[in-house]
Parts: sequence; structure tokens; C-alpha cells
Amino acid sequence: MMLLRSGAVLALAGCLALAACSSWSLTPKPSTPAYDVRSATVVADQSVPPVSPKLLSAISERVNAAIAVTTRDTPLPKVALTIRLTDVRKGRSFNKDRNAAKINVDAAALDTGAVVAMASFETSNFTPDPTAADDLMAEDIAARIRSIFVLKAPPLVN
Repeated sequence: MMLLRSGAVLALAGCLALAACSSWSLTPKPSTPAYDVRSATVVADQSVPPVSPKLLSAISERVNAAIAVTTRDTPLPKVALTIRLTDVRKGRSFNKDRNAAKINVDAAALDTGAVVAMASFETSNFTPDPTAADDLMAEDIAARIRSIFVLKAPPLVN
């Protein structure tokens, strides 16, 4: 009986050791492509109801402020971003407090105009105030773009 138990413990220990070793990788992860973002344009697809101009300008201000404070030590390919809001919905859910947006971002090379990178994501926030919804949504979208394209957050201004 004791021999059977110690054999099971050894087998279990061996399986755990093999499982731990299999997660090690001998090849390094490929680095994510980096770009020197020079400008951003925010546009919206036609929708009903139309996207608030305040939301578009708030996203543009936040992303362009991040671009302005970001410096690069090494030369990187220069790109311009086109941020497209494809679907914006406000006042959803039972409480009419869920606000969501779908965003597509294209990074086009400045020298050729070719799209060299794309990103898509969705964001949502919860607030019944439509004015606050625009501000929250703009900050969520700008934060995601700062993260994707490695931009610095601009300093807060009073």
C-alpha cells in the first residue's frame, strides 16, 4: 500500500515537472512593431443618431496631445493615424446608462500612404449623463490608442 502511494506521488511530481518545463520557450517573443506617430485624424461613419462632434474633437485633442509629448530615441517609421468610430451607442441597457463604441484605427506610412498597421477595439462605460459619456468615451479611446501605439499620456491641465 505504501509503495503504491509513493509511486503515485513520484508520478505526479514528474508530471508537474514536465508541465513546468513545457511552458519555457527557447525563442524570444517577437517585438511588437513600433511607429513614430506624427498626427491623428478622427472620423465617424454615418449613423443614426449621428456621432457627437464633441466626442470626435475630444478624442482628437487627447490623442494629438499624447503625440505631442511623445519622443523617440531611435528612428522609427513615421505614420499618421486615422481613427474611425464605426458604431457609437449611448443610453443603452435597462437603466439607460451603458454607452459603447467600436473603433478601427489605421496607421498609414507618411512617405507612401500605405497602411502599415491596423487595430480594432470596443469600449464601453456606464453613466446616465450624455456629457460625461462623451468625456469618458473619449478618454477610454485615447487611452487604448496610447497603449497600442506606445504614446505618453499628456500632463493634466487644470
